Amino acid sequence: MHPSDKLHEECGVFGIYRREGVGVVDETYHALYALQHRGQESCGMAVNVDGVITCHKDIGLVTDVFTKDRMEKITDGRIAVGHCRYGTTGSLNTANAQPLLVNHLKGAMALCHNGNLTNAAFLRERYEMSGAIFHATSDSEVIAYTITQQRLRCASIEEAVRASMEIIEGAYCLVIMSATKLIAARDPHGFRPLCMGRIGEDIVFASETCALDAIGATFVRDIQPGEMVVVSPKGLEAYPPLVSDRKGLCVFEYIYFARPDSVVDGVSVHEARLTAGRLLARSHPVEADVVIGAPDSGLDAALGYSYESGIPYGIGLIKNKYIGRTFIQPEQKQRAASVRIKLNAVTATVKDRRVVLVDDSIVRGTTSARVVRMLREAGAREVHVVFSAPPFRHACYFGTDVDDEGTLIANQHTEEEICRIIGADSIGFLRMEDLDKLTGDVHLPMCKGCFNGEYPVPPPVRMQKHRFEIPLSRQKENENEE
Repeated sequence: MHPSDKLHEECGVFGIYRREGVGVVDETYHALYALQHRGQESCGMAVNVDGVITCHKDIGLVTDVFTKDRMEKITDGRIAVGHCRYGTTGSLNTANAQPLLVNHLKGAMALCHNGNLTNAAFLRERYEMSGAIFHATSDSEVIAYTITQQRLRCASIEEAVRASMEIIEGAYCLVIMSATKLIAARDPHGFRPLCMGRIGEDIVFASETCALDAIGATFVRDIQPGEMVVVSPKGLEAYPPLVSDRKGLCVFEYIYFARPDSVVDGVSVHEARLTAGRLLARSHPVEADVVIGAPDSGLDAALGYSYESGIPYGIGLIKNKYIGRTFIQPEQKQRAASVRIKLNAVTATVKDRRVVLVDDSIVRGTTSARVVRMLREAGAREVHVVFSAPPFRHACYFGTDVDDEGTLIANQHTEEEICRIIGADSIGFLRMEDLDKLTGDVHLPMCKGCFNGEYPVPPPVRMQKHRFEIPLSRQKENENEE
């Protein structure tokens, strides 16, 4: 499956503070493994040993970067932060891997960031004009520089982080470690999830509750939008949330990004996807023999569709779980072949049957077309495709990798045209008015900008596509266009 035909979320973050003893390295490893679905380009962890912070990171999956030999060489400590990355800004290189370790006049700091700033380009240019030197191209380094600059004026690291939250704009969940403290912060709009847990008296922070489960931590609560929580030798202190007129948790956390076994802002992801499937069955009923889901994020919604419609649920597609998203072939012919390596139809389930295929969303349409063709080749009489999200028509500026509306099939074509392009007998999308029903009785304002073009904060004037990643010839073309 060609990765550009699926949405990708920026990353997962984790932090742990142990008051006594050690043990944070193994727990950080297992937490990152549980968060691997949020980012598969690079990963890393920073460990605090008696105030000295060391960082270990590289390109690759958690199991690739943290081999047994490497784990044995990492000195354990009492505080650690971890990160797994899928970059929406900044190229794929070790410099953009996180945590970002900064050593400055007021001490050391390790920073992990999930999200995307909308004013990163503006801030970076301002800092560069004052003499700042950047080593990477992601907007996370802009956050690190902002905090460092504020630290020179503030009496503590937490005051510097708080002041920085008034400067940076857009989506961010931060887990930050200093020589003696662990800090978690969430942007005032709450675009991305962040939660807190405990292991006995020890505190942990993570992007999702599944990471807490992986290390035996007990969920305490979600970090509120605009809130900052500090853990130090003095104990735990929560700072009142910064006020925002508009909240906006990304709705795709429930549709696609988060793991089904996670609970995000009080809502079970699994239940939200079951609800999406039930709603699809009501709004887009189909006469069919079997309901199947596209692995993995379409499976729960397919089960919900089956429950509501009464059509039997079946395993119609098998995903090869031993091939990561880095399995990319350069030639189109090889890419098409890789679809069959990553995904294959179960002939016994679909042959001579009318099939309802439930998927989470459609971005560019190429994968959907190949899967429909694959099901027909396996003998399906009819293929009806329904999506547990409305049509994806607009760019996202807050942590997913779609910034060009011209590449979105739903932006360029009607639903009837999309149906014809992917070769389905019919298609259906979750209705916009049904999105708020995904969270059940929990009233949760969500960002739906990728569907309706209405965002909690204004989109950036210019995207953070840094000049160091653009060939000189293309830079000249941009100048001529301007």
